[in-house]
Amino acid sequence: MTQEFDLAASLARGVEGRDGAWSFVRDFAAHWAGAALVGDDGWTEDDLAAAEKRLGFRLPTALREAYLLFGRRRDLTCHHDVLLDPAELYVDDAGEALVFRHENQGTAIWGILLDSLQDDDPAVFVRLDLADKSAERWEDWLGRLSLGFVEIVLSESVQADEDVCDFLEPDGEDLALMEAHSVRLPFPAYPPGGAIRWFLGRDVLLRDDDGAAVLARGRTAADLDRLRDLIPGDWLHDPR
Repeated sequence: MTQEFDLAASLARGVEGRDGAWSFVRDFAAHWAGAALVGDDGWTEDDLAAAEKRLGFRLPTALREAYLLFGRRRDLTCHHDVLLDPAELYVDDAGEALVFRHENQGTAIWGILLDSLQDDDPAVFVRLDLADKSAERWEDWLGRLSLGFVEIVLSESVQADEDVCDFLEPDGEDLALMEAHSVRLPFPAYPPGGAIRWFLGRDVLLRDDDGAAVLARGRTAADLDRLRDLIPGDWLHDPR
């Protein structure tokens, strides 16, 4: 872990509310993503106003704040899944939710229910693309949109360049080693009924997808190699 940025402490503040969430994103961008946020990283008020005029309603405060702060930083939002631009925001066909994010192969979309748009920091829902369309419905994802954006930044970070990121289908021993060599981060398990968990090792961020996969990002390639030595599983991108 680094002295200049205590990721766990910053994340603990980030899960408490909007101000903490945006502070975490600023810190993470500067110390893990390689570039501090600057003014051009966000969309403009004119961009958001145009989207609101097209949609016919005002966007929730948390969505506006996120877009204004870092909505154009694709390295924070779009390595794998896609945060929609303001001009791409839309209401789903059923007229139930404002959609703001797509899974990269079209298997899921994330949205905000229209009846909660008046909330400053509404809940985030996900809708899976199922073979049985009649079974599709909006399911709980995270309880606040600001928390959802923290999750976006974390999840996109572990799916970045292969020199600092890797993927493992773990067995029980791998998971035990991960827990032994890292600490559980203060981010709630999600979605409800699921068990996606976040961990922090020595300059390595890890996401455990309910034991089915572990995604890892080192601050440097050397940090990632050190993790692979500690957890000598069948890492997908290990060149050694």
